[in-house]
Amino acid sequence: MEIVVPHTIPDDERVWVPQAENVHFRPLCLNVSQGYWVNLLRVRKSGVLSRHRHPNPVHGVVLKGRWRYLEHDWVATEGSYVYEPPGETHTLVVDDDVEEMITLFQVNGVMAYVDPWGKHLGYEDVFTKIDMCRKHYEACGLGGEYVDQFIR
Repeated sequence: MEIVVPHTIPDDERVWVPQAENVHFRPLCLNVSQGYWVNLLRVRKSGVLSRHRHPNPVHGVVLKGRWRYLEHDWVATEGSYVYEPPGETHTLVVDDDVEEMITLFQVNGVMAYVDPWGKHLGYEDVFTKIDMCRKHYEACGLGGEYVDQFIR
């Protein structure tokens, strides 16, 4: 069954799911049968977000603002497409002069959080994303079942 999201960047602030301080995501597709998710990542404060790696490729399109990886010399600016190869460790940074960054990501498989030495600290996958959404939507009044429209 298809998913049609008329307002990708929602008018209702409750649709954004908190992930960390000043970091939110907006689910678009949570595919449990193939193990991937598509979401908007929104950051409203500068700083280092996370050091992580993926066993599968990740695709991103910057809709607003910009960001970079400490491990590379390029900057993903508004309108940029980014392909992240499997297995690479990178650290996402939003610079001080960026008020808001929004990027559409498709993450395939697991996102593993690691420390500077590569030690595993935690992970996210489509199932942890669904759990985060359900908990947030229940707490904010949209109802836990609100996330169901994005699950395939």
